[in-house]
Amino acid sequence: MITRRPSSSPRRAARFRHVGPNWYASVMGTAIVASAGAALPGPVPLPDDALAFVWALSLCMLVALLGARTLHWAHHRDQVRADLLDPAMVPFYACLAMALLAVGGSAMTAGREWIGTAAAVALDTVLFTAGTVIGLAAAVAVPYLMVVRHRVEAAEATPVWLLPLIPPMVSASLGPLLVPHLPPGEPRATLLLICFALFGLSLLGVLLMLSLVFVRLITGGPLPPALTPTLFVVLGPLGQSTTAVGLIADLAPGAVPAPYDRGLEVFAVLYGIPVMGFALLWLVLSTAHVVRARRQGMGFSMSWWAFIFPVGTCVTGAAALARHTGLLVYSAGAVGLYVVLVAGWAVTAWGTVRGLLSGELPAGPRPAPGGLPSGTARTRSGAVR
Repeated sequence: MITRRPSSSPRRAARFRHVGPNWYASVMGTAIVASAGAALPGPVPLPDDALAFVWALSLCMLVALLGARTLHWAHHRDQVRADLLDPAMVPFYACLAMALLAVGGSAMTAGREWIGTAAAVALDTVLFTAGTVIGLAAAVAVPYLMVVRHRVEAAEATPVWLLPLIPPMVSASLGPLLVPHLPPGEPRATLLLICFALFGLSLLGVLLMLSLVFVRLITGGPLPPALTPTLFVVLGPLGQSTTAVGLIADLAPGAVPAPYDRGLEVFAVLYGIPVMGFALLWLVLSTAHVVRARRQGMGFSMSWWAFIFPVGTCVTGAAALARHTGLLVYSAGAVGLYVVLVAGWAVTAWGTVRGLLSGELPAGPRPAPGGLPSGTARTRSGAVR
C-alpha cells in the first residue's frame, strides 16, 4: 500500500495569510528612490545604472507581491473579509494603486536606461491606466465602506485615513510623463487636464481628512508607538501635489493654449512654495513624535515604510520648485532630503529582509493583551504587520 505524503501547498499558502495590502508600501518606497534620484536638479553624481537597478528591484518586488496577494485572496477569504471590515486595514488597499503607479512612473525616469524608451512607455501606459482606475475605485469604495460598514469616531482618526485619497494625486504627478508620447493637439491637452482634475480631486479630499487628523492629534494626544510612523503619510500628498503642478507646468507649453500654459507655471510656484513650507513643518513635527515613540520602545514593523514614499515625494516636489524658481535653496533641499530618503530606505529594507528571514513579519499581528477581539487588536496595533 502506498502512503501519500500530505501536500505542502496548504502550509505554503498559510505563510501568506497575513501579507496584507500594506506590504505594497515597500514597492512604493523602493520605486520612489529611483524616480526621486532621477529628478534631482543639477549635476548630481548618481549613476544611471544604479537608479535603473533600484527600479528593476521595485518591479521584481511588485511582481512577487502580486503573486503573494493572489495566494492570499485564493486561500484566505476569511482574512480578506476581515481586512475589508477592519477600518485600520482597509485604507491600505489604496497602496496597490500607488505601487503600480510608482513602478510605472519610475520606468519612465530611471528604468528606460535599461529597457529603452519604447518599452518604458508601454509599461507605464499599462501600469498608469491600471493604477489610476484602481486608485479612483479605492477613493470611492474605501470611504463608502467606512461610512456604511464601519463604526468609527473622529477620535480614532489617523493619517492612514488619507491613503485612499492619495492615489489620484500620484496619477496627477506621473501622468504628465506620458504627455510627450501622445499625438499633438487634443490628446495631449486631454491627458494634461485630466491630471489637473485628479490633482484637485485628491487635494480637496485630503484637506477635509487632514483636518480630522490634526484635531485628533491635538485633542487625543500622541498616536500609539506602532502607528507613529504613519504621521509621515501626510507628507505624501503635500510633496506629490507640488510635484504634480510642477510637471503639469513643464508639459503645458504646446499642450494647452496660451495664456493657460503660462498660468499653470505661475500656479506651480505660487502653490508649491507654501505647501512645501508646511511639509517642512510637518516633517519636523513627525520626526519629534517618532523620536518620542522610539524612546518608548517602538520596534520595527511594516509601518516603517510610511517614512519612505512620502519623503521621496518631498524630494521630487523640491526638485520641481528648483526647476521653476532656479533657487539654490530648493536644489540643496532636494539633495538633502534624498540623502535622508536613501538612509531611511536602507534601514527599513534591512529590517524587512531580516523580518522575512526570521519569519516574524509574515506571522501576523501578536495577540493583544487582555483578550481583546481580533478586530479590536488589529485596530489598536495599527494593522502594521
